Amino acid sequence: MFLFKKIVSAFLLPIPIGLFLLLLALYFLLINSYKKAKVFLVLGFLWFALLSFQPISNAIINPLENSHNALLDIPKVEYVLVLGSGHKTNENLSITSQMSSVASVRVNEGIRIFKALENENAKIVFSGYKGFDKNYHSFMASQLSISLGVKKEKIIKLDKPVDTREEAREMKKIVGNKPFILVTSASHMKRSILLFKKLGLNPIAAPTYHLGHKSESYSSIFSSENLYKVKVAFHEYLGLIWSYIRGYI
Repeated sequence: MFLFKKIVSAFLLPIPIGLFLLLLALYFLLINSYKKAKVFLVLGFLWFALLSFQPISNAIINPLENSHNALLDIPKVEYVLVLGSGHKTNENLSITSQMSSVASVRVNEGIRIFKALENENAKIVFSGYKGFDKNYHSFMASQLSISLGVKKEKIIKLDKPVDTREEAREMKKIVGNKPFILVTSASHMKRSILLFKKLGLNPIAAPTYHLGHKSESYSSIFSSENLYKVKVAFHEYLGLIWSYIRGYI
């Protein structure tokens, strides 16, 4: 089910949908159906033009990112959970280069919050399976945190979870119904909080890696970065729909 979900969602993102529209235009052009070819060519052009336009990309992702405010006043809790993201093991590179940009920001935010707790009993929890890599993401995140001054004995690794709901189930075994701080991307926070609360946990949102900001650069008016925002947003909206259908939220 997990693999099926990933494969289907991969084709329901902005670029695959846009390419499909253009392929339809090419197909109708080849069979001399020029009217239909023109329709799908215009649709494909508008699809990429509109979704790469900064005001539209921000309007799509902002409802997700604005669902929870940044955690600036750190509450007194015992656990900080940093949800997993991507990495690629390469011993010839530094640990920061082996982690995805999303993962690095999440881990750094988790460490910032963990150190601000000033609690000798506090623990920081990293989750994430290995996918097609040889190392678990939780291990890579822990290595980065150790290099940034976190003591090894303060780290808990969750290797088994392959998605957010499984991360919530594993975290419940550790914290029960006690409050804890949850660190993940701002776009992912809405779905994460709903999934965690559905299972009876009490997470405190600490969103990071915000994307929906306005840039004054002319090159940002139409850009691939805006398409990336929409890709991230589509992924989350699909995740929300899937979780709702399955009764997870």
